[in-house]
Amino acid sequence: MAKVILSGADFLLLDEPTNHLDLDMIEWLEQFLAQRDLTLLLITHDRYFLDRVCDRIIEIDNGDLHQYQGNFSYFIETKALREAQLQSELDKDRNLYRKELEWVRRMPKARGTKSKSRTEAFTQLEAKLKSQRAKLEVRMDVRTERMGTKIMELHRVAKSYGSLSILEGFTYNFKRGEKVGIIGPNGVGKSTLLNLMMGLETPDSGKIVRGETLKIGYYSQQGIQVDESKKVIDVVRDIADWIPLSNGNKLTASHLLLQFGFSYDKQHDFVVKLSGGERRRLYLLTILMGAPNFLILDEPTNDLDIETLAVLEDFLQSYKGCLLVVSHDRFFMDRLVDHCFIFKGLGDVQDFPGNYSDYRQFEELQSEAKRENSQKKNQAAIQVEENAKVESVNIRKKRSFKEQFELDSIEKELPDLQNKKSSLEGELSKLGDQYDKIVEVSQELKELTDRIDELELRWLELND
Repeated sequence: MAKVILSGADFLLLDEPTNHLDLDMIEWLEQFLAQRDLTLLLITHDRYFLDRVCDRIIEIDNGDLHQYQGNFSYFIETKALREAQLQSELDKDRNLYRKELEWVRRMPKARGTKSKSRTEAFTQLEAKLKSQRAKLEVRMDVRTERMGTKIMELHRVAKSYGSLSILEGFTYNFKRGEKVGIIGPNGVGKSTLLNLMMGLETPDSGKIVRGETLKIGYYSQQGIQVDESKKVIDVVRDIADWIPLSNGNKLTASHLLLQFGFSYDKQHDFVVKLSGGERRRLYLLTILMGAPNFLILDEPTNDLDIETLAVLEDFLQSYKGCLLVVSHDRFFMDRLVDHCFIFKGLGDVQDFPGNYSDYRQFEELQSEAKRENSQKKNQAAIQVEENAKVESVNIRKKRSFKEQFELDSIEKELPDLQNKKSSLEGELSKLGDQYDKIVEVSQELKELTDRIDELELRWLELND
């Protein structure tokens, strides 16, 4: 990516540019491309990226190209209108076909010019309807094993590789039905946490306790590991011929593949012929067939098309088990998770009560407060320096009684305010997921810091 950007080209072709980039890098790239005078032609399933970078969408649907002058939000609205119109036209064609079919059956031989013309029109209509390929709708509806009261508990788990600390005393008890996202830059240890929970790696200290009814489904970045010379239908049949659904019914392996968007022809293709997205979809299907009550998904959105992503999101929103997901897809995270593990690096992992956009907004507020505080301190230092220069060329005046009284008051008040500030900072670090309280304490801390800065500046002026 760096080489492409530094090439100086004014026309960039980007094929899934956000895959495998961490969230900070995606947002940087998003801003870079949006601000530059560049022509872009890109393929991506990142819906926020599409919305913020692109001003035209080209859709390929059943071999046809459809253009939309606008961003992704406009595309979604306009596509829905186009499909509704097409469905209305298709319904009219089917009704007409039924009427004409009755006429053709009554008059098999077209003797007159009008009859011959009507017969030809019927033949064209029949060919048009046959060419309308049925749209495969991906539907995910599989059974989930019952979950007990104890799910998974992590007690002061620590893990490091040499001098690189990944986790330091991480403790968390998973609750039934919660959906957790994991956020952090590449290489900070997100996948290591998943491997520890799966038992694929051993913690250096601490322990992980798994409930007796826990059944994990793990979707890893490596993807499906099967014999590529096998047919798609055989991959599923090797697991089970009949698959139980959430409503108590059962499906054959072939019908389940249909629900996941694999046509009868595609089911008899060899795995080696599948596209990246089709492999991901098959991999997800094999995991869900195990009826897991705890899903661990490591970058599940890579190579999935937008329609499949929307169906997966709908399924996971209604999923009754626990969900732990690592993803660079911000739209995906915002729709699904109710809180996040924030990997800060050097073993520091924080639990934030909100989705990805909530976290970014919180970070921006903190950064803004720090900038304001820094600006005030810089202005105070400049003001003190200017005052000192003025005083150096004048005869130093003795403080008045009123000024001395003010100075004494400040020197008494400042230590109390400093102690209160330390107390609030300690309270803030212990609030956990109490989001409303965090906002309240943060505001109080900001006001207190402003008051301290104001008194310190006045104290300097009085002493000069």
